Amino acid sequence: MPEHQTATFLLIASFVLTAAVSYFLGCFNGAVIVSKYILRDDVRTHGSGNAGLTNFFRTFGGPLTLVVILCDVIKAILAVLLGIMLIGSIANAPLLGKYWAALFCLLGHMFPCMFHFKGGKGILSGGAIAFMIDWRIALVVWGGFLILAVLTRYVSLGSCWAGASFPFATWFVYHDWALTLLAVFIGGLILYMHRGNIHRLLTGTENKFTLHKKS
Repeated sequence: MPEHQTATFLLIASFVLTAAVSYFLGCFNGAVIVSKYILRDDVRTHGSGNAGLTNFFRTFGGPLTLVVILCDVIKAILAVLLGIMLIGSIANAPLLGKYWAALFCLLGHMFPCMFHFKGGKGILSGGAIAFMIDWRIALVVWGGFLILAVLTRYVSLGSCWAGASFPFATWFVYHDWALTLLAVFIGGLILYMHRGNIHRLLTGTENKFTLHKKS
């Protein structure tokens, strides 16, 4: 195979492999794994039906919440590191690798093939991804999230800020159209997964966060 064809093949392979592995890493949803296989009580049958940290805590509470957090954070870190290693080394574009891996990790988290494509909303994994990409982007995303969530006690409002602000923060920091386009997809996915929350926020029926789990 000619050298330029080999280089093209390796480039395409790096993107495909990163996408595939990142997606399957994302599929390991902490809330589903802990509730279904440890507690024997699928979190998706309770509360909002969402396989995310907030619904898990509201339903079960307890120290196993930390296991959910660790699972969703670690898989995001591993996916981003994979993107840096593969796409960064072959395409010499580590930043592109970060965003590419992040997109597919969140797709796996939100639509896990092993759990009937019914997963979480991606805030915890997305927050870990923001830190892995750039502390300045994480400051915008997490700063707004924490301020809104603490002041209003609407976690979903802070989550919507995180999704909406991510593309703008990316453009402000990097001024790169490719990265910003991927950031639009990532942020758009988060907003899409919160469409029900957005409707309830607008109608005044959204639940506020409490430190006490439901009885």
